[in-house]
Amino acid sequence: MIKKLLALLLVLNAVLSYAETIKTDVLVIGGGASGVAAAIQSARSKVPTLLIEQGPWLGGSMTAGGMCILEANRKNPAGIFAEYRNHIRKWYKPRLGYDTTSNAPLVFEPSMGASTLKKMVDTVKNLAVKLNTGFTAIKKDGNGWEVSITQNGQTDIIKAKVVVDATEFGDVAAKAGAIFTSGFDSRKDTGEQLAPDNATNQIQDISYLAILKDYGRAADKTIAKPAGYDASRYTCLKTQDIKKLLAAARLPNEKYLINWANCGNQYSVTAEDLQPENRADTYNKARLRTLGLIYFLQTTLGYKNLGMAEDYPTPDKLPFIPYVRENGRAAGLIRMVIDDIYSPYNRASQLYRTSIAVGDAMPGQFYSEERVPHINYPPFPAYGIPLGSIVAKDMENLLVTEKSLSVTHLVNGSITYPSIQMTLGQGVGAAAAYCAFFKTSTKNLNVRVIQQEILDYKGIIMPFNDIATTDPDYRAIQQVGASGILQAIQKANGNSADVLFMPDSSVKTADIQPMMIEMYARAFLWFNKEKPGEVFTLGNLLSYISEMNLADPQTLQKTMAASWKTKYKFTLPFDVKRPVTRREFAVLANRYFNPFARRVDITGKLIN
Repeated sequence: MIKKLLALLLVLNAVLSYAETIKTDVLVIGGGASGVAAAIQSARSKVPTLLIEQGPWLGGSMTAGGMCILEANRKNPAGIFAEYRNHIRKWYKPRLGYDTTSNAPLVFEPSMGASTLKKMVDTVKNLAVKLNTGFTAIKKDGNGWEVSITQNGQTDIIKAKVVVDATEFGDVAAKAGAIFTSGFDSRKDTGEQLAPDNATNQIQDISYLAILKDYGRAADKTIAKPAGYDASRYTCLKTQDIKKLLAAARLPNEKYLINWANCGNQYSVTAEDLQPENRADTYNKARLRTLGLIYFLQTTLGYKNLGMAEDYPTPDKLPFIPYVRENGRAAGLIRMVIDDIYSPYNRASQLYRTSIAVGDAMPGQFYSEERVPHINYPPFPAYGIPLGSIVAKDMENLLVTEKSLSVTHLVNGSITYPSIQMTLGQGVGAAAAYCAFFKTSTKNLNVRVIQQEILDYKGIIMPFNDIATTDPDYRAIQQVGASGILQAIQKANGNSADVLFMPDSSVKTADIQPMMIEMYARAFLWFNKEKPGEVFTLGNLLSYISEMNLADPQTLQKTMAASWKTKYKFTLPFDVKRPVTRREFAVLANRYFNPFARRVDITGKLIN
């Protein structure tokens, strides 16, 4: 007995001595689209960062899950997402037929997408990456966190100042004790008129996507009949134009993404089905649903030449993980509601001022359960994602992303789209780096400093569809837009709505006066004295700048006239009597009285 105890003690001592304690400033758990972007931005912000991912690939839903046709944010590609997009396009550009027009969806093979992300992270200083590394536990460690991970059968400890939960299901925040909700919110709970009367736990279907390849007319790539195969599940496909479905989801190298609704490869779930103890069983059933679809396509519909591509080294060639559209949503410092998208300027909270990323995807409603409410969204505009939605409530220095943001169900259907998550990840990384770099916590976030960091790295905070990141006045327009002095205009365009800055249109006095008076005490006196007309002139703007800066009006006018086309590159003539354009106002306001410098709190209210 004594010998056995001694042997056991020796083994335990060996294990404990081999376990490693790793220290880092920022730990990102989950290598999906948002996790990779968050880790890259945090490291670029000169903060030591560690990214761990339980699987063998980076990219989450868009690579390991196969969602490799990205339509969202193509009008607003910026920052890290734009880098990724450019790398993919550069690789495929020589291939005949690859669409590189400015607003084309981003299309790629999953393996190519994953290898591109790996190359990107490998070039970033201050960033370490661990693949095939699982997360097991988290607990508070002073102002930071202590996280347990497993790799190659070994358990290690990571001590981090800030943790980002970028897992598919919010597992980290859940284990830390964050409060979650799932399914439809009720109208009474959120105040959203589009919400149903009653809450429900139903969430959007998951889908095991499939990548098929055309092996030629003579090939027979028919798979074995899947267990429990029931052809009746797929009979609605007999009335579909299969060639059209395939053409709409064509990938490079004669491949196709199979992501079909109705009787395709969607699998109905509730949040309970995706709890850790139920996932394996749910995944298995979803895989069989997709394999049944492929078998039906090959046999009943006669497409035996379409076989499983070799992108994934799994036994059945399906992706490593299913495409999960939503799960639980963590309680945050604020909760973003659908009215923050449709009416950002007409609310008590001014969350648009705290935006750290943008999105524009039409909310998905992928339900095979017939009794689920259908939401009739009005034309859907691009929107800003507020900083407070990524900060877990009462969980200091814990940030959430992917499916766990503090938003309502109606918002969630858009915000979890992979290209939006990659854009958001950059903002998350900037927020995490802020806390670590300044040795502070999520209780003391400085919205403007975080937004400045995002813009420093060519990110985006305001969703102006008509102002490209390459525009020479991009930054000034972004900053003045975030102040609220010049507000965006929404114009319906089919099911969506363009969000426009309209740089060449004239500034209306009524549009800018309320916000300027709110921001600057002396503005009230100036408006009462000058009484500008309906349209704000260039002369009015120069007069206001003189008032704010105590500059001599004549000297300012001479200086401005001399630098009008040389320094500012304005195209219209310098004429103090004509209406000032929104572009001119934004550039000069940003330069001379800088409304963006006015600090705001987490709700967007001005801090006096």
